[in-house]
Amino acid sequence: MDPVSQACLGASLSQSFAGDRAKQLSALLVGALAGMAPDLDIFIQDSDDPLLFLEFHRQFTHSLIFIPFGALLCALFFYPLARFKLSFKQIYVFSLSGIATHGLLDACTSYGTQLYWPFSNERVAWNLVSIIDPFFTLPILLLILIAVVQKKPVYARISFIYALLFLSAGLIQKNRAQESVYNLAKQRGHVTERVQVKPSFANRHVWKTIYEYDGRYYVDAVKLLWETEQFAGMSIEKLDIKRDFPWLRRESQQAKDIERFRWFSDDFLAPGNETPYSIIDIRYSFLPNRIEPMWSIILNEQNKGHVKYKMKSRPDRETVNQFIEMLF
Repeated sequence: MDPVSQACLGASLSQSFAGDRAKQLSALLVGALAGMAPDLDIFIQDSDDPLLFLEFHRQFTHSLIFIPFGALLCALFFYPLARFKLSFKQIYVFSLSGIATHGLLDACTSYGTQLYWPFSNERVAWNLVSIIDPFFTLPILLLILIAVVQKKPVYARISFIYALLFLSAGLIQKNRAQESVYNLAKQRGHVTERVQVKPSFANRHVWKTIYEYDGRYYVDAVKLLWETEQFAGMSIEKLDIKRDFPWLRRESQQAKDIERFRWFSDDFLAPGNETPYSIIDIRYSFLPNRIEPMWSIILNEQNKGHVKYKMKSRPDRETVNQFIEMLF
């Protein structure tokens, strides 16, 4: 999730373990910084290989086995700054509490997190919450600040329990979204071969739904309040390398890069039409019922070097207005 959410959840757990009420502020700072620390992996990049960061972001720093080692690194870093207020043991406990929440919280989103590295490179994505969700973050932030002001860890514990309940409740919406996909496919006379549902940006009542049938992906959206409302979407042919890029050499670096991108996107790939020789990840779009990729890769017909990586970072005003209308 976003750094603020990671910091808040990490702080809520570290503050919960602060037996000394006077240590609430120290626990908040250490837990928050440790809660954000695993995302330092974003600096693992290579200008000659634009897909390298896709492989390493949410990899070893986010794995379960890395938690105690990452906490030790954080504690060693924080100790010179906090040694006058905290013992090394306290710093380590607060760091451990903060960093332990990071990978698990990321796994609750749809991006994919390698929790089981190095034993598996599976990208775990439980699709329970958007990468940014103010209804998740703001109550936690308010409660951990109250815990500092009042010097009462009970507020931090309440915030952590709230986070667990909020994420657990996502299962209800996820099941409703999946049920809507199967009903929609049945209405169209389709038999679903693969399904993915995920909450759209900053909310949990409008969901993006994707299913595969007969060589095509069908992308729609559904609003899940007291009643279910469907937003009809679009469909696109699934990527077929031999059909779409017959000139691509199997042993080329570009062919290897496609497989890396396939692993990253859980094989939700389709040929793009915005630029020639592009491949898009259909899981993400600014409008949940549209196939307008937020990122893609671009090949060159010369079969030379790595693919290019293209990212669309901001929607236009019309898209924003359409999304707000969808929400409200």
